[in-house]
Amino acid sequence: MFKNDFPYFSNSDIVYLDNAATTQKPKEVITSQVEYYEKYCANTHRSSFGDANKATLNYENARKTLQKFINAPTKEQIIFTKGVTESINFIASSYAKKFDKVIISSLEHHSNIVPWHMQGRTLGEGLEVVSCNDNLDFDFVEYEDILKQNPNSFVSITHISNAFGKIHDIKAIIKLAHKYKSVVMIDGAQSLAHMNIDVQDLDVDFFAISAHKTFGPTGVGAIYVKESLLKELEPYQTGGATIHEVDFLSSTMLDSPYKFEAGTQNIAGVIGFAKALEYLEKVGYEAIMKQEHELYEYLTDQLSKLPNIIFYNDTEDSIGSKSFNFKNIIHDDIGILLDKMKIALRVGHHCAQPIMKQLNIKGTIRVSIAFYNTKEDIDKLITALKKALDMLR
Repeated sequence: MFKNDFPYFSNSDIVYLDNAATTQKPKEVITSQVEYYEKYCANTHRSSFGDANKATLNYENARKTLQKFINAPTKEQIIFTKGVTESINFIASSYAKKFDKVIISSLEHHSNIVPWHMQGRTLGEGLEVVSCNDNLDFDFVEYEDILKQNPNSFVSITHISNAFGKIHDIKAIIKLAHKYKSVVMIDGAQSLAHMNIDVQDLDVDFFAISAHKTFGPTGVGAIYVKESLLKELEPYQTGGATIHEVDFLSSTMLDSPYKFEAGTQNIAGVIGFAKALEYLEKVGYEAIMKQEHELYEYLTDQLSKLPNIIFYNDTEDSIGSKSFNFKNIIHDDIGILLDKMKIALRVGHHCAQPIMKQLNIKGTIRVSIAFYNTKEDIDKLITALKKALDMLR
């Protein structure tokens, strides 16, 4: 029933199961961006004529919408970025570089690995990696041992694995880090599409957010920063809209969040992101989680009936993405055939090569669901997989 809210499904007969890569957008998100460009296209925080004031007001209201949505104490703690990748790079460059040790998990996306390499950190040399077991569970014993040996570290952990849908117990991860005087950033790229986030309840220091994986526009995201850390945070880039006063001798910066948002922002995208959040509030996480849980269980049950299928984690503590392979079948071949049958999913390493290497595979077939998917979508997927397997055997 939710598909009626998303124009994509009226214009396509594709079975869309690649939601971990990007989600489709509800009508009000698209309309809000078109309306900005057609009716009051102007820059924010600069000019004082009517359309400019309206653009600034809607942009800042979007900040308040996100603040409320994740229960941030103040709007000044919400800094808009291009997405989670930029958010992580921002904090890595502007804050975390001062730490001797950075601790990540083995399930990280490349966006939470490569920035640390760019600082010259490698495994055991400024970078520590918490292992997972055969079910991809986070190893809390090893984690605490690393923290004991390296207090006052910077911890950067994904909330939900984009490759496998595995959910880390981030509240426990954060609490343990704080016990050892460490600071925590959570990669929440996959989070808001599936569950409610309360940054105060989590007591998280930094929380990175993606709009396009949360039914909003591409090219937009945010980083939540705990208020006590704002003054320690240096601007990632500077220029227009960040300054209080400039002469040829020195520059003084504005307060947060403005000193961190240099240049003209993705105004239409930010406004659209607010509409996506309002839409999610209207649907409600109770309905979203109920629909997705039932669908995820149904997906797993139907896939389990296929011959020679290989899973990498169970459904417990998992949501969104389900990764699998078939014995003696190349995952790329499955992807090519399913595309011809109008099934959209992803095959490959999913920007998570280290865990794929640990599992001794090159990649997986990944189905990633959203609440607008249906059992009919899953049935079409299973029919297509059966046809593909028959062709490849």
